Amino acid sequence: MSTTRTASAKSIYQIVTDEIIKKLDAGTVPWRQPWVGGEMPQNFITKRPYGGINAFLLWCSEYPHPYWLTFNQCVKAGGSVKKGEKGTLVVFWKKFPMVKVTNEKTGEEEDKVGFMLRYFKVFNVSQCDGLTIPVKEARKTISPIVKCDALMIGYTDRPEVAVGGQRATYNTKTDVVNIPEQKSFHKDEQFYATLFHEFTHSTGAAKRLNRKGVAGEHKIFGSEDYSKEELIAEFGSAFLCAHAGIMPTTLADSASYIDHWKKELQADSRLLVSAASQAQKAANYILQIPSLSSNGQAA
Repeated sequence: MSTTRTASAKSIYQIVTDEIIKKLDAGTVPWRQPWVGGEMPQNFITKRPYGGINAFLLWCSEYPHPYWLTFNQCVKAGGSVKKGEKGTLVVFWKKFPMVKVTNEKTGEEEDKVGFMLRYFKVFNVSQCDGLTIPVKEARKTISPIVKCDALMIGYTDRPEVAVGGQRATYNTKTDVVNIPEQKSFHKDEQFYATLFHEFTHSTGAAKRLNRKGVAGEHKIFGSEDYSKEELIAEFGSAFLCAHAGIMPTTLADSASYIDHWKKELQADSRLLVSAASQAQKAANYILQIPSLSSNGQAA
């Protein structure tokens, strides 16, 4: 049904992680799915998009429509969930009333808002009967690559972009993104996906979103903070590629790449939810879109 599930935050993080690891075990990297660009998963009734980790959980479900709704929403809309269909997990942060807490350092009382991570199931409209599914609008004639250029220009306080060399990097000290020439890539889409990866890193600078993995002390390769920042950049690139209408294929989904992320996620079940949330903020910053509420859900 559509009942909201309450469980410990730790167990919900693990549930989400297990869902993604299932895809990795099958040889699929969920943040590199060949979805139709620009079609963020959205609630069928409210039309609000799902953000953060929910976008990836719904993207990799392989249903043909981007529209989702709860069991109760389906019934209220005059439809019904087909017999035997199983819902797809989405998570959200439930906000609790502000309470007074004592600051351990100052001894003074402060206002604090509480949050609890919860989850529920939604169904794709393809899993339902009796609903009038919107007809897809014809794809606009604008070239996705032109849209990529427009996205780059729209990043108003973007770092300097230096083209050339053999590596793609973001220099935190000079605020410069370096990327090889576009002709060095096998496909134009790979050039832009790589650029969006580095742009996502750049949003973490102190003068932008001030993200720990970028604005803090230099991170050692392979460290926890380094891995999280890399996943944020992967997710951020995926969001931007979807917005621009290209497939996020920066690297081959090699066995070693998949094995690396399986190990990272198995070691820290909080990594996915946290990284996806930060990536959503980064993408919204670049696109100049007001961020969704912190819960990332759209039901």
